[in-house]
Amino acid sequence: MPTTLIALFSGLAFGLSLIVAIGAQNVFVLRQGIRREHVVLVIATCAVSDAVLITVGVAGVGGAVSALPWLVPVATIGGAAFLVGYAGLAVRRALRPTALASDTAGERAPWGSVLAGCLAITWLNPHVYLDTVVLLGSIATGYGDERWWFGLGAVVASSVWFAAIGFGARLLAPLFAKPGAWRVVDGGVAIVMLLIAARLLWGLVG
Repeated sequence: MPTTLIALFSGLAFGLSLIVAIGAQNVFVLRQGIRREHVVLVIATCAVSDAVLITVGVAGVGGAVSALPWLVPVATIGGAAFLVGYAGLAVRRALRPTALASDTAGERAPWGSVLAGCLAITWLNPHVYLDTVVLLGSIATGYGDERWWFGLGAVVASSVWFAAIGFGARLLAPLFAKPGAWRVVDGGVAIVMLLIAARLLWGLVG
């Protein structure tokens, strides 16, 4: 097999291994997909953001970032604080009947607010940088001149995954026709966000 294809499929497999794990970004895309709310915008935003970050990592910035030891803890603390705040919003949605009713009555949030939330959950999440820029970028350097094929594979994996969970989530829509189901979803979102934040902070002190 040509080395370019080896690098391409390696990037595809590695990209999937990083992104498939349930995280803040995936939870956001899944929730928007279930609501059928600006799904294409959310998928495109996540896919393009990942593509930019992967490109930055493959270009060699990952090594430069890892050389600045103070940057990682600062980004980690900031990201954990954001995730805790997002968890608080999810708890409020779960506890307020009016918020649950809007989910099931077909009312759509403005596309601008959805885009802002999507950008925040992506670009303020330190896990995204650690996975794409630092980790993936560092591994890509091992492929030498073929590292761009490795990066392309990772970009394809990211785009396919976001499209799959975004468009596939609508199959679950009938299950979430009742406010009680959204109470469970938003409660689960809050738990996931808090666990991710706790894991980030534990990594600093552990």
